[in-house]
Parts: sequence; C-alpha cells; structure tokens
Amino acid sequence: MDNSLSIVFMGTPEFAVASLDSLVNSRHKVVAVVTAPDRPASRGLKLQQSAVKGYALKNNLPVLQPEKLKDESFINTLKELNPDLIVVVAFRMLPEVVWRLPKYGTINLHASLLPQYRGAAPINWAIINGEKRTGVTTFFINEHIDMGNILGFETEDIREDDNAGTLHDKLMKKGAAQLVETIDTIATGYPPDGMAQDRILANMQSTLKPSPKIFKQDCRINWNKPAEQVRNFIRGLSPYPAAWTEIENKEGKKLSMKIYSSVVTPDVKLPAGEMLVKDGIHIYIGCADGALEIEKLQLEGKKTMPVADFLRGFRLEEEGWKVII
Repeated sequence: MDNSLSIVFMGTPEFAVASLDSLVNSRHKVVAVVTAPDRPASRGLKLQQSAVKGYALKNNLPVLQPEKLKDESFINTLKELNPDLIVVVAFRMLPEVVWRLPKYGTINLHASLLPQYRGAAPINWAIINGEKRTGVTTFFINEHIDMGNILGFETEDIREDDNAGTLHDKLMKKGAAQLVETIDTIATGYPPDGMAQDRILANMQSTLKPSPKIFKQDCRINWNKPAEQVRNFIRGLSPYPAAWTEIENKEGKKLSMKIYSSVVTPDVKLPAGEMLVKDGIHIYIGCADGALEIEKLQLEGKKTMPVADFLRGFRLEEEGWKVII
C-alpha cells in the first residue's frame, strides 16, 4: 500500500515555509503551491514575492497565485491536479468549492491550542494576555474560521523571556512536525474524524479568548495598566508590529517611540506615564502600580537600539521630553 499523498500546499509568510519544507522532505508529494500574488513593497514599490513563493521556486515546485480563489481557471487547475489533500498554513479563508475538493478534505495548521485564540494573531495575543502555555493545532477546515474538528496538537511553554518573535520561531518548527504527523495519520487510509471543538468548549474552565488582527492603533501602550500587563503587551508585539508610545518636548514637538523590550522594576515608583532618566543610561516609565525599565527602543525615523546608545545621541532630559498618555 502506497502511504504517500499528493498535496496542494497553501501559505504565504515565513511561518508557512518550515511546514512546506517538512512536507517536501517527507514521503508525500507536493504537486503545487498556492500563495499570495506579488505585491508592491518598500520605497520603490518593487514587486515583492512571498516567503513561500521564494522557497517554492528554489525547490522547483509549481506556483499558483490567484487573485480570487473562486476564479474558474484556478478551480479547474486544482481539479486537474486532483490532490488527495489541501494543506493550509497562514493563508486566506478558502471558499467551500476549494476546501471540499480533495479526497481527504483540507487541513489547517494554527499557532494556538484551539479553540483558544482563534483568529489572525494567536502568537501575539497569547503573550499579551500573559499565558504560560500555548501550542499548535491541526484541524479540518470547514465553513467557519478556525472551528473545524481538531486532528492533533502539541503544546509549548511560554518563557518569561519569550517575545512574539522567539515564540513564532518555536511554534513554526513544532507546527511543521505536527503537520507531517497529522498527514501521516491521514495517509493510512483511515483518516480520523477529529474532535469537535464544541466538545472541548463544553469542558473548558475559562472563557473563549480570541486573537483578532492587530492594527497600528491597537499597539499604543496604555501606561495606566499594571507594569506586568504593560510588559506583556510590549513583548507580545515585539519585534512586530511593535508597541509604541508618543513623546512630546517642551516646545510641543511630538514623536512616536516604539518599545521592544522592558523589565518590571518593583523598587522604582513613578506615576503612570511619567518618565525618569537615571545615570544617563536608564529610562524608567511609570505604570499603574510601579514602573518599567525600557531596554530597547526605536525613535521615529531612527534605528532600533539599546537605551544606553539612544541616550548618548538624544537629549531626552535637556529638551524636556514627556510621555503623552
């Protein structure tokens, strides 16, 4: 019995590349890769391809880049490929005509322990909310976003020094392994039905936590919250899209300042939003119950740098810069 499946892989960002690589190096055959169309990027608006497309081209995999997933020619191409399975990792919502097409259906890899953190930004929100554990989940796609029957999962501890970037990389690798394990099970010819998420929800001891897409305004720091919550907010958005605050000098000039790393300082007490520079190498900003020491930041129009380097070139105290809350 041939235990290999023909697979159409759908994904776009770097997170999906590890999964695609694991499939390419498995016993299964990736017959095509579907990814986002090239988009203008950077100052010159030069067309930029997705990370998944870059990998696919280097490995001589056929690439499809439909603008519309209901396009007749795209659907006909999928039918001609006749995949046993469609595998989705960090891609768009699929129309039913696509996800119902393969013999074994369509599965998705999601970077959380479903049903918690359904949505576009599960890694960010898990850290923002101060979770101690997260993971990856494989599940069948259905008509509802991130709500299909669960096939498998793997947990991952969130360390105190993790941020969105480090957790992304760990879940990317763990997810790739979990995905191949799930596909190997399906390839036995007796694919599992999976566990309904409603059954899991019925046994949960906590409320459902969503993970909606994060926009720039969502990243503004609220210094009126407790220091630990603000610290989690900063690391949950680091290095991208980055938490930010606004500062203003005594002449009324305002600048945006992104903060990438901080530490709670119980011995320093400041009113919420008040900024203190100490010894020319430390910056503290007050929160509801104490203060944070800022470790790494980026001023509008400047490079990211440690605070000590920033203070050598920016007259924070002399020009009377204050945080706007």
